[in-house]
Amino acid sequence: MKRMGTAPGKFRLSLPKIDFRAVVEDFRTLDPKDPGVWPQAPRVIFLAGMFVLLVAAAAWFGWRGQQMGLDAKRQEEARLKEDWLAKKRQAVNLEAHRNQLVEIERSFGALLKQLPNAAEMESLLVDINQAGLGRGLQFELFRPGAEVVKDFYAELPITVNLTGSYHDFGAFAGDVARLPRIVTLNDINIAPGKTGETLVLAGTAKTFRYLDDAEIAARKKQEKAKGAQR
Repeated sequence: MKRMGTAPGKFRLSLPKIDFRAVVEDFRTLDPKDPGVWPQAPRVIFLAGMFVLLVAAAAWFGWRGQQMGLDAKRQEEARLKEDWLAKKRQAVNLEAHRNQLVEIERSFGALLKQLPNAAEMESLLVDINQAGLGRGLQFELFRPGAEVVKDFYAELPITVNLTGSYHDFGAFAGDVARLPRIVTLNDINIAPGKTGETLVLAGTAKTFRYLDDAEIAARKKQEKAKGAQR
């Protein structure tokens, strides 16, 4: 430690000078078989290098896996928070969902009442026929097809060919729409008639009926049997 003459009362530390040539020469003369006799500088550098390698190995093989596990837990925590918030929102809106469910069931019941049962299908076909005759239309063809069974209802297609005027066709379509049961007109094609004064309407009228409990049970049993055969 030297005291500077230009600044009385202040001291400056002087670092020892390193002779790099001597350090290089020490490394050249190292005996790898006897590290105990190595000079101080190579031993310090070697130990520092070993320490750095150990830290790097620990970070790669140990801490890296722990960090990946920590990241996975953080992602899981975020997902669980989102699930909790979603369930909390559902719990807060539970009463509104219940009211909505009641309204859906009421609307579904009202729609279901518009589907005839098997006993009412014959009278509905008569109503469709009468709707055409009431507008002065002539049925060239009125042929019910095979039922197509769905989940809880059956669809009955009826192939129709009608002869009449364009305005009568429109009035007939309006009468069908006002029937108490659901009837739809599909695949309509209008072409000139034989006389040139009338038109011919060809299309498919579809009506629907709901399946009773016995039919639904039989359908489920049939589907179950088909699934077992597969």
